[in-house]
Amino acid sequence: MMTPSYKLTRRRLLASAAATAAAAAIGSVLPGEALAQTTNVAASLATDGPFTRSTVSEIARRLSRVPFAAPASRLPEVLQNLTYDQYRDIRFKTSASIWQGSGLPFTLQLFHPGFYFKEPIEVAIVKDGVAKHLPYSTDLFDFGPLVPKGIPNADIGFAGIRLHGPLNRPDYFDEVVVFQGASYFRSLGKGQAYGISARGLAVKTAEPEGEEFPIFRAFWVETPVKDGDTIVLYALLDSPSVTGAYRFTIRPGVTTVMDVEADLFPRVDLSKVGLAPGTSMFFFGPNDRQGVDDFRPEVHDSDGLLMVNGRGERLWRPLSNPSTLQISAFVDAGPRGFGLIQRDRNFVTYEDLEAFYEKRPSLWVEPVGDWGSGAVTLVEIPTNSEIHDNIVAYWQPKDPMPAGSEYSFAYRLSWGGDPTFVAGGMVVNGTMVGRSTLDGDSPIRRFVVDFAPQQLLDGKPAEEPKATVTTSAGKISNVVVIPNPQIGEGQGWRVNFELDPDNANLIELRTVLTFPDGRASETWVYRWTATA
Repeated sequence: MMTPSYKLTRRRLLASAAATAAAAAIGSVLPGEALAQTTNVAASLATDGPFTRSTVSEIARRLSRVPFAAPASRLPEVLQNLTYDQYRDIRFKTSASIWQGSGLPFTLQLFHPGFYFKEPIEVAIVKDGVAKHLPYSTDLFDFGPLVPKGIPNADIGFAGIRLHGPLNRPDYFDEVVVFQGASYFRSLGKGQAYGISARGLAVKTAEPEGEEFPIFRAFWVETPVKDGDTIVLYALLDSPSVTGAYRFTIRPGVTTVMDVEADLFPRVDLSKVGLAPGTSMFFFGPNDRQGVDDFRPEVHDSDGLLMVNGRGERLWRPLSNPSTLQISAFVDAGPRGFGLIQRDRNFVTYEDLEAFYEKRPSLWVEPVGDWGSGAVTLVEIPTNSEIHDNIVAYWQPKDPMPAGSEYSFAYRLSWGGDPTFVAGGMVVNGTMVGRSTLDGDSPIRRFVVDFAPQQLLDGKPAEEPKATVTTSAGKISNVVVIPNPQIGEGQGWRVNFELDPDNANLIELRTVLTFPDGRASETWVYRWTATA
């Protein structure tokens, strides 16, 4: 039995239920091209015909000039209230995959509508500058015994798409990217398992009036080149506040790379917007285990937010599962990169033979061009379960996007490991927090921060560094730096210090190592709260 390739979480369920959409697309060819003529074409924003790089932007621009309107759902009654198990029992036929057996380096499969995915998503295949609508057909799917009978063979659209390619070995097509639910999508590198997700856009995240979930209403997928290693697809985004056109150039590999080009067309003055958002999960770790009753040492898809700001300073912010909503904004100009990273790759860190958290991909965002002034924004949402995606990170521009304007930007997404920088650069290897004394009533907290070289130094280890620890409130004491022979093949260092909160409820901490040869480590930044 096929299980969905996505993890259903509170955030994705909200996105699927809250996002409203019409249907828009043009074009496709099925295996043997026979099924392409079996149902009625139902494209609503475009018809079969010529397709260029500007086609989707032109549709988005035109759509932005009229008020947002969600059409009446075309989903048949029999699919409206599917249970999770019933939805799982609908399987796309591998033999019906687009480009199956063609010798091309990718195949395309579709998700069936139903369960929480009720909005019709249209798909088109583009070949030689011509787009052709891909119609829904029951012949594309196997329906198990749990699925209610009577699903009509009408063009009801799809719930999303997924691409397969030879990611882990040349003779087998692995699933390499999935687009399903609002504007969510996910990918992974060689040898990895799905974890973190990306989105096309974040709107009003964690705002009191409620978050808005734009949706990818349609996809145009270009037929790949036979001997190529990339595939290109376009997506049309729509919501009450904004429309958008996205172009994804996807190259699977040890690190799967996506080059993203986007045009936004605000319907309203857009001020609460997040570009290149990543959505992940952090349940608990060694810096945040209060109230945890679990056999596993750590549970998370990502353990830190990594940033390289416009000045070239590299910052590492360990994630936490707070008791109250926390929003952190790292003000910057011209950011060089940011992302939610799964840095610890050791099985013993997680001891989970089912989830394999050590195999979850990191997601690194590299802006193309100057993104101007704004802030890398981190949202940490309280959760009592690992099924909830409770971490969001994105770039929030300083200046609003006025209604009726056009805003273009580009960036690269890397799905894989920790991005590599200069040889010998010291990075944060771990963060541990606990009480400082045997007196359980003492407010003093002990912090232990490990640093290790991302790439080993040649020759003897570096001389002992100096640790600079600063705090926005409270008092720091007993700062000690000692070698840590257990990490970095003997080239690691450990910083110990104590924090007396002195009745403060929220404290921002920073730690950096400076070596005699002038090198500085990654900067550790941390938010401590009285209830953490």
